[in-house]
Amino acid sequence: MALGKRKDRTTGVTGMTLRPLSPRDLDAVVGIDAQISGYSRRAYFDRRLRAGLRAPALHTQFAAEEGGKLVGYVLARRLEGEFGRADPALRLEVIGVLPQAQTQGIGTALLEALEAAAQPHGILELRTQAAWNNHGMLGFLDRAGFRLGRNQMIDCGVHAGRLGNFDADKVLAPEPRNLSAEIDHSAPAANDFEALSRDRADVRTLARADLEQIARLDRHITGRDRGDYIARSVEEALADSAIRVSLCAHIDGGVVGYLMASVDFGDFGRTEPVAVIDTIGVDPGFTGAGVGTALLSQLFVNLEALHVERVETVVARENFGLLGFFYRAGFEPSQRLAFVKRLGKP
Repeated sequence: MALGKRKDRTTGVTGMTLRPLSPRDLDAVVGIDAQISGYSRRAYFDRRLRAGLRAPALHTQFAAEEGGKLVGYVLARRLEGEFGRADPALRLEVIGVLPQAQTQGIGTALLEALEAAAQPHGILELRTQAAWNNHGMLGFLDRAGFRLGRNQMIDCGVHAGRLGNFDADKVLAPEPRNLSAEIDHSAPAANDFEALSRDRADVRTLARADLEQIARLDRHITGRDRGDYIARSVEEALADSAIRVSLCAHIDGGVVGYLMASVDFGDFGRTEPVAVIDTIGVDPGFTGAGVGTALLSQLFVNLEALHVERVETVVARENFGLLGFFYRAGFEPSQRLAFVKRLGKP
């Protein structure tokens, strides 16, 4: 997945070469990004470049150079179990080209490099997202062969009031074709932040000591062994996120639910902090016990204290149970759109 020790490569753009991005490029990357966005996101890029060094099998990061000067960059990360996915994909996190060097094909060359790096590893999809009114990026994605994805992007303002009206009976039906790894059921009664179902479960910050029980619970929920993915998710929740917000729910000393989330800003051109829920899972034996509600409500409490104003996630559009859970919690369709490109196809 990673470039490893590959040599620099030439491209169809005259005078430009591509090479692996490295921490020494931080100043140049931050400078280009600031020209594009009007903000300095140094901390974000520093974390992403360091993550690429720490876990090279999960990250693909290219730099484009002309005359020894950095003129573009792209950062992507491998997806395996996030958002209920079963097949691997590559998530395009950020791509940037020096403003005066745009329209020369540099962005296209960077995307082609991602595709070339992904396909030998059985990755056949490139995924990303963009705001519906970011017309420049939408045009770029269109020309690059991206299409609207099937998954539903939803988000919610972090609110200190009512979490939503929940009805467990509405989410007891089996999930269509088991499309999601996230099985969550809510409490049968309405809740607010003063009298929440989280009082029934011990909801605490995720810890490495929870890993074994989470992996076992995930196998029970999904019917698949995703131990490696869960281990990486726990490690990233503890090390890569700007702020630790992942949670674990315990009842009678055992793990009965977990929520993997991160708070950062920078992915997909965002300049404000947003919490992203990657995975939420609840032991089916505790359906209706309010564990899912407890996890989500505690997340909202924590995010409000951190002054994070929005939380988002991605759900398969056929996963009516999980969509219903989130909608009743106040989520709604996002102003951002999900895009996908099938690799190796026009």
